[in-house]
Amino acid sequence: MGKFGLFDLEKHFAFYGSYHKNPVNIFIHMLFVWPILFTTLLILYFTPSLFNLPRLEFSLLGSDVVLVFNLGFLFTLIYSLFYVCLDVKAGSLAALLCVFCLVTSSFIANWLGFQLAWKVVLVSQLFCWTGQFIGHGVFEKRAPALLDNLVQAFLMAPFFVLLEVICFDFLILSSNMLFKHLLAMNHTQDFMKLLKQKLKLKSMNGKLQKKKEINEWQEMKRKLIS
Repeated sequence: MGKFGLFDLEKHFAFYGSYHKNPVNIFIHMLFVWPILFTTLLILYFTPSLFNLPRLEFSLLGSDVVLVFNLGFLFTLIYSLFYVCLDVKAGSLAALLCVFCLVTSSFIANWLGFQLAWKVVLVSQLFCWTGQFIGHGVFEKRAPALLDNLVQAFLMAPFFVLLEVICFDFLILSSNMLFKHLLAMNHTQDFMKLLKQKLKLKSMNGKLQKKKEINEWQEMKRKLIS
């Protein structure tokens, strides 16, 4: 049974894809969309805890990580659940990446402190957004999707960038497999040619040897008669 409305993947794909057709613009988004999400979670780390929930502290690779159940956590939860509902397999991968971004951004935010973190976030956001607007203005030659549907554009962008990366990797893998297959075919063809040449040479040698034996037998017969 198909999905409808908010969880209609084809509908979202048609909307997002209509704004991203140019390969250069797509590549720019592949570079900048997830860093935008990452730095957003980084600055949201400093928002207060929701409902006065306690912080979660644990050690990861010898470093202390503090997770706060705040707006960053809430956004990560919403994004993750939404992606899984869109598509279980790709959505689960996207959800894991969202959780990874939350954990690592929390670690970096705790390490930087607010006074330095907001400056890093500001520079990163300006750089990434400028790149995306250049992608739309110069290469796509169309206004970004967020001007028509802000929520859908922000919610779908990380997921579809991930799909683009998966498709891109699949195409490379398929191309490599095809290349190897063609290479194998070429090797097979070369081998068959070489085998035919050897068989032909063997056949010629066999004929020469047979002709030589006939000549020797005729010579011996001639001597016996004489």
